[in-house]
Amino acid sequence: MVKFDPQKGISALGLMSGTSLDGLDLCLANFILKEGEWSYSITCADSLTYPGELKKALGTAQSMTALEYARLHSDYGIFLGTQVRLFMERFKVKPQLVASHGHTIFHQPSVRLTSQIGSGAGIAAECGVPVVCDFRTTDVALHGQGAPLVPVGDKYLFGDYDYCLNLGGFSNISSERPDGSRKAYDITAVNYVLNHYTCQVGEDFDKDGLRARRGRVNMTVLDALNRLPYYKQEGPRSLGREWVEGEVFPLIDSFGLTLEDVLATYCEHIAVQTSFHICPGARVLVTGGGAFNKFLMERMAARASSVHYIIPDQLTVNFKEALIFAFLGVLYMCNIPSCLSSVTGSLRDNIGGALYKC
Repeated sequence: MVKFDPQKGISALGLMSGTSLDGLDLCLANFILKEGEWSYSITCADSLTYPGELKKALGTAQSMTALEYARLHSDYGIFLGTQVRLFMERFKVKPQLVASHGHTIFHQPSVRLTSQIGSGAGIAAECGVPVVCDFRTTDVALHGQGAPLVPVGDKYLFGDYDYCLNLGGFSNISSERPDGSRKAYDITAVNYVLNHYTCQVGEDFDKDGLRARRGRVNMTVLDALNRLPYYKQEGPRSLGREWVEGEVFPLIDSFGLTLEDVLATYCEHIAVQTSFHICPGARVLVTGGGAFNKFLMERMAARASSVHYIIPDQLTVNFKEALIFAFLGVLYMCNIPSCLSSVTGSLRDNIGGALYKC
């Protein structure tokens, strides 16, 4: 049995699959705890695009039969385990632990339901490394949002910034309260919406925001988006695919805009909503795929001119979420809470995850 001693360092491989179906991120890092402070170093990382058939299955899983869903859960776990094994062979590494986010299919915390598929048993069986997965369900069972989970990593690993902002399928932001507790929540959908519309013309994403730059902001649509009820919610809050498909897409589609105008308007919407959550003069760490959207970053800067948006090295931008899920696995093995009630609204801080060994 592998001994996990954070003072000597723990090597963990994080797996992250975002809602926007960009692909699978794998990040191997070493975490050390010294004098109460965590530090990390990334050993290697990689990203892969999903095979077309698997991407389609993940994108339509919410409408599958129970048997089809169970089969995908198993098949996807085996796929993840295979990719871990190939990663270890390619980079000649052997982590002590694999931590898998899985892929979110359902997220309805109001009825204490969340589901991230990808069998932990399947991953462990294929790669031969202990696996921690299913990080959200305990928090949701405790009446929490089960999201966002990244803020615990922001707190321990990126505490030098006033805010940590991730622009992925959805955007989430975290910051420290004066009492030392962490405040975090989802702001809005980002790449889940933008990529949905570019995929309609055969493009996975709007590179550098070039299409959006050619468009014009439709003020009627922008105003309607900004009035969506979610933005009036107080306290812990999180978003899922259901919100976008039920409220955002129907609203946008009802106006018949050109692709460029949709992208321009939605980028402006992201910029407006983000500006409401950041204090003037703040230093903000920006990661996630949206950080590479030059047009979006320009609009965010224009809406909050005194804010210092800091985009780190490309490795951190691309793999911060996978890095932090590796860290969540380490926290699990060290019996340290990874779900913070101040963030999720759960009844208490809790240790999210389930362990699979083989």
